[in-house]
Amino acid sequence: MKIILTGGAGFIGCNAAARWLERGESVVVIDDLSRRGSDKNLEWLKRQGKFTFYRQDIRQSAALVEIFREHRDAGAVVHLAAQVAVTTSVTDPRNDFEINALGTFNVLEAVRAHCPAAAFVFASTNKVYGSLPHAKVAEVGGRYELVDRPQGISEDEPLDFHSPYGCSKGAADQYVLDYGRIYGLRTVALRQSCIYGLRQMGVEDQGWVAWFSIAALLKRPITIYGDGKQVRDVLFVDDLCDLYDACIAQIDKAQGRAYNVGGGPDNRMSLLELVRDLERRIGGELRPAKAATRPGDQPVFVADVRKAARELGWAPKTSVDRGLALLFDWIASNRELFVG
Repeated sequence: MKIILTGGAGFIGCNAAARWLERGESVVVIDDLSRRGSDKNLEWLKRQGKFTFYRQDIRQSAALVEIFREHRDAGAVVHLAAQVAVTTSVTDPRNDFEINALGTFNVLEAVRAHCPAAAFVFASTNKVYGSLPHAKVAEVGGRYELVDRPQGISEDEPLDFHSPYGCSKGAADQYVLDYGRIYGLRTVALRQSCIYGLRQMGVEDQGWVAWFSIAALLKRPITIYGDGKQVRDVLFVDDLCDLYDACIAQIDKAQGRAYNVGGGPDNRMSLLELVRDLERRIGGELRPAKAATRPGDQPVFVADVRKAARELGWAPKTSVDRGLALLFDWIASNRELFVG
């Protein structure tokens, strides 16, 4: 199968591309290399196998259409290219909108014109549910818990876009699903929670699990925004790639669907719990600084992943302890990637 992958030099993208190359798929990577570390990921990916690469901004519709015209035989399109930080969206909302909302629209139009039968997998976000003000949250054992939703947030939760990032990704999410309804595209939206893993060049604004780990190993300062009791269900990138494969292989079941995707209730972790874990691994104290809570931050988000399990047979496999160990060891063995 030929797979077109936007954002293929990003953290998730290069992991997915490497998997497909190893399996012998034909991979077309589209990326503008604007994100920190994407050039290094691309160089690494070139050592994993042969693929077609286009350095292309998804905001440039005409050029994008030509790429899809050339690869009209693609059996799947996985759209990961995005502006990914809430904080960046607040400081530059126009750029955020153009990449996430307009860029996704451009990709959808290119698919509609040239490969409408392809499976279309979109990386959406849990931020489409906003700050969840109506959910009952309590502090339990030093971290926040969803008292009235023990299995986490399901796809039945009302949408409530909060922050420009939430709005842009939420608009894209709805366009993806509606292009399935109106034009018959085989679309699926994956509302992803906190993804982490190898080749993640985490920065303070996004990718907090990797950022904390990098900072701990390189003795860089860490700032916790809020009280550190915020909880996320973390999902190792290999498990996410398993779901991409499941969506493509079972697109007849998945099309038109939205799935909440994260580590689920068994893989929850607070910021302070990660700090303590890293202190154990480095054998010393981190002493993070404290700052005010950032706009749009959810005190707790745990994805109810039972719909994906029920319909696609997918579930997270990698435990938090195993995933953190793999990430920590990879960073320790590749310190040169984070210098400069």
